[in-house]
Amino acid sequence: MMPHYTVGLMGSQDRARWDAFVLRCPDATFFHRAGWQQIMEDSFGHATWFMYAATPQGDIHAVLPLAQINSRWFGNTLCSLPFCVYGGIAADNRAAADAVDQAAQQLATRLNVDHLEYRHRRPYHADWLHRDTYATFRKHLHADAEHNLLAIPRKQRAMVRKGMAAGLSSVVETDTRRFFDCYARSMHHLGTPMFSRRHFQLLQQVFGDDCEVLCIEHADRPVCAVLSFRFRDQIVPYYGGGGEPARRLAGNDFMYWEVMRRACAAGCTLFDFGRSKYGTGAFAFKKNWGFAPEPLHYDYQLHRAGQLKEVQPLNPRYQMLIKAWRLLPLSVANLIGPHIVRQLG
Repeated sequence: MMPHYTVGLMGSQDRARWDAFVLRCPDATFFHRAGWQQIMEDSFGHATWFMYAATPQGDIHAVLPLAQINSRWFGNTLCSLPFCVYGGIAADNRAAADAVDQAAQQLATRLNVDHLEYRHRRPYHADWLHRDTYATFRKHLHADAEHNLLAIPRKQRAMVRKGMAAGLSSVVETDTRRFFDCYARSMHHLGTPMFSRRHFQLLQQVFGDDCEVLCIEHADRPVCAVLSFRFRDQIVPYYGGGGEPARRLAGNDFMYWEVMRRACAAGCTLFDFGRSKYGTGAFAFKKNWGFAPEPLHYDYQLHRAGQLKEVQPLNPRYQMLIKAWRLLPLSVANLIGPHIVRQLG
C-alpha cells in the first residue's frame, strides 16, 4: 500500500529537514536547496512557494521550489526555478512527485499565471510544451589533476597553457567585490542586464562555504573571476567573466581550469559547466573542453496564455536593445540592469 502524502509549504522550521532530503535525493540539485527561497524573495522580490510532500510522520519524499515572476513587460509565470539551471520536482518516488506536481498546477490556476514551468534534467511531462533551447554540460573528474588536463582536447588545452605561460595565478576571495567588477564588464560587453552587487553578496551569505569566488590575477591585477557552487561531490562554476585582458591572456580558459584543478584537489568528482543555448559561443566553448551536451527539459503548462512568449536574447526583436545596452556607460548599466533582469528569470 502506497503511503499517503500531505503537501506543505516550507517554513523556517522545515529548512533543515528540507535540505537533509535534498542532500540524499538523487534527483535533487544545488538549486533545490532551501536557501534559494531567501534569494528569490530578498534579492529579486518574488513571491515563493517551496512545496514538499511528506508522510504523516513528517518524512519528506518530494520537494518543488517555486517562484512567481509577474512582469508587465515579460508576463506572469510560476517557475521552478527562475535564474537557476535546474529545478522542478525532486522526489524519491512517483507518488510523492505527483503530489507536489498536482499542488503546483492548482496553485498556477489560482494565481492565473500565463504558464507553469519546470526545469528538469530528465523529462517529466511529455504532454506539456517543451523548448529545445538549452543543453547542460557535465563531466566526471579523475582524481589526478594531470589526467584531467590531458583529457581536455588539444586546441583548448593549448589555451589553458597560454594562460599558464602568461603568468596568470588564482586566488580564492573572501568577498564578491572584485568578482562583481569583472562579471559586470563581461555582461556589459555581451549587452546583457546585470544582477545587483547585493545579489552576489547574498549568495555568499546564504550558502557560506558552498559559494566560492575565484579571481584570476596578472601582475597582482584582476583579469577575470568566477563564482562557483559546491553540492555533494560536484563543483558548479555558475557566474564568470572578465574584460579585454581576459580575452588577450586566455584568462577565462585558465580560470575554468583552475576551478577544475582546485575542485579535483578538494575531492570533487563531477564538474558541472551549467547550461548554454544551442548555437551560441558559450555552447561551442564548453564543447571545446570535451564536454558532451545533454538536452535540458524545460517544460511548460499553459494557463492564461495562449502561447509561450519568446523572452530570450536570440529573439531578433531584442537585438537592437542589446546593441543599445552596450552603448550605455557601465555605471548606468549597473544601476538600471538589476531592475530589468529580475523580471526575466
